[in-house]
Amino acid sequence: MQLDFITPTESVYSGEVISAQFPGTNGSFQVLVGHAPLISTLDEGTVKIKDDNGEHKYGISGGVVEVINNNITVLVESLKDEEVSS
Repeated sequence: MQLDFITPTESVYSGEVISAQFPGTNGSFQVLVGHAPLISTLDEGTVKIKDDNGEHKYGISGGVVEVINNNITVLVESLKDEEVSS
């Protein structure tokens, strides 16, 4: 599935992912292929993206995520930090 992770100043990540985990306002949730459509607000926390190259972690201060037709769009005001691991 396609994921686009965007701040007002840059596209942080754009590509095919296996899964994505988000710090939702009502609790953490994971998105896999075939997930039902949703729009959710995000709290401060860590977004975890798993792709063919490993796991990528991005600290955020909050934002919004939209999931529709195996496309995920993540909009955040800013990143707190970035850590990439395999």
